[in-house]
Amino acid sequence: MIKPLRYCYTLVKTLALNPCCLAAVLAAGAGLSAAQPGAPVAVKVETVREDTFRDQTEALGTLRANESVELTVNVTETITAIHFEDGQRVAADQVLVEMTSAEEKALLVEAQTNAREAKRQLDRIARLVRVGNASESVLDERQRDYDAAQARLIAMQSRLRDRVVKAPFAGQVGLRNISLGALVRPGDLITTLTDDTRMKLDFTVPAVFLPSLQTALPIVATTRAYREREFRGQVLSIDNQVDRVTRAINVRAILPNDEQLLKQGMLMQISLFMNERQALVISEESLLPEGRDNYVMVVNPQQDQVIAEKRRVTVAGRRRGEVEISQGLEVGEQVITHGAFKVKSGGQVLLPADSGEAAAVGPNLKSANL
Repeated sequence: MIKPLRYCYTLVKTLALNPCCLAAVLAAGAGLSAAQPGAPVAVKVETVREDTFRDQTEALGTLRANESVELTVNVTETITAIHFEDGQRVAADQVLVEMTSAEEKALLVEAQTNAREAKRQLDRIARLVRVGNASESVLDERQRDYDAAQARLIAMQSRLRDRVVKAPFAGQVGLRNISLGALVRPGDLITTLTDDTRMKLDFTVPAVFLPSLQTALPIVATTRAYREREFRGQVLSIDNQVDRVTRAINVRAILPNDEQLLKQGMLMQISLFMNERQALVISEESLLPEGRDNYVMVVNPQQDQVIAEKRRVTVAGRRRGEVEISQGLEVGEQVITHGAFKVKSGGQVLLPADSGEAAAVGPNLKSANL
C-alpha cells in the first residue's frame, strides 16, 4: 500500500519539475477525449408529414335549453283541473291547467248569440238597400252593431283562454307548483317548460380570436357529470360587441341532445377549433428550444453515413404532443425525436435497424443498436 503512494508522489513531482512531460500527458488525454465525440450516436427519427391542423382555444360555458319558459296565470281563479305530471313531456298547445270558467262560458254563449243576430240584421238591411227600400244610414248603424258584437265576442273568447294554460311549444315540464282547488293569482308559477331537444351553450372567447371566429365552427364539450363522454356541436351565433372590461366576446354554440342527457344550467368545458388548414406537423419532442428560438436536428443520408444538421424552425401552432411548423422544414424530411441533445450539427448518427426509416437513409443503419 505504501509503494503505490510513493509512486504517485514521485510521478506528480516529476511532472511538476518537467513541463515537457506534463504537456505530453495532457496532449495524449486531449487526443483520447477528442476521439470519443466523433463516434456515431444512436437516435430515433420521424418523417415530417402534412396533416390537418386547427387552432384551439378552451373556455367554460353554461347550458341553456333551446327554449325555456316559466308558466304562470293571468287571472285570479281557482284551479279546477291539472293535466300534467312532474317531468312529463307534452306537445305544443296541450292543455296543462284549467281554472274556474263557468261565468265566462255563459257570457261567451251570449256574445255568440248577439253576434249572430247582428249579422242577420246587417244582411237584411243590406238586401233592402240594394232594392232601394232602406237608407244607407240604417245600413251603417247595422254595420256598427255587428262590429261591436264581434268585438265583445272576441273579448269573451280571450277571457276564456286566460282560464286555460297551454304549452306554448313541445318539451318537458318541470315540477308542479300548484294543487287542485288552489287559488292562484297573476304571476304565480305553475311549472317550467323546456325544449331540450338541443341545447344552447354560451361562453366567452378572447377578442384576439375575432379574425378566425365564424358560425358553424366545431366545438367539443365535456362535463363532470359524464366524464368519459364528449358532446360535439358547432357555433350558432356570435355577439355583436366585445366586453370593455374582459376584452372577450360572447359566443353561442348548439349541441344536439337526442338522449336528453344535458340539462339547463350545467357547466361545460369547451374546446373551440378554428382556422382549419393543411400544415407540416412533427412531434413536440423533436424541438430543441434555445431562448425564444426553436431548432430541430435533421438527418441527411450520404454515401455511407448519416449526418445530423441543426436547423432553425418556426412554430406556428401547438396541439397535444404535436407542433405545426411554418418555416424550416419540408414534407418528407426526417428529424430526430430521441437523442437529439447528444448530437452535434455535422455529427454522424445511427438509426435503429428495425425502424421504418432504416431502409430509406442508408445501408449502414443495420449495425445500429439502441
